[in-house]
Amino acid sequence: MRLSIVPLLAAILLATTSIASAQGRCRVMDPTGTPLNVRATPNGQIIGSLPNGLLVSIRDVATDNRGRSWALIAQFESGRRIGWVFREFIACF
Repeated sequence: MRLSIVPLLAAILLATTSIASAQGRCRVMDPTGTPLNVRATPNGQIIGSLPNGLLVSIRDVATDNRGRSWALIAQFESGRRIGWVFREFIACF
């Protein structure tokens, strides 16, 4: 009996994508020392800002046309959607 590796690879890829798009406990960590801008869409209109240290979770990730990575974040405790921020300024653990 010959096993196909394609279904196994597909399952691994799906599992890793799900983990990356819904990371658990993360913190806002903007190295500039200013509040982190929150946007309606990746690189879209600014709709607010967040202080460093705020607990959040990542719900989705996207890349804009300039190759920058963005994260759709939500409040960690309630799960309420916040908006899009630069992915590099969110530290997950």
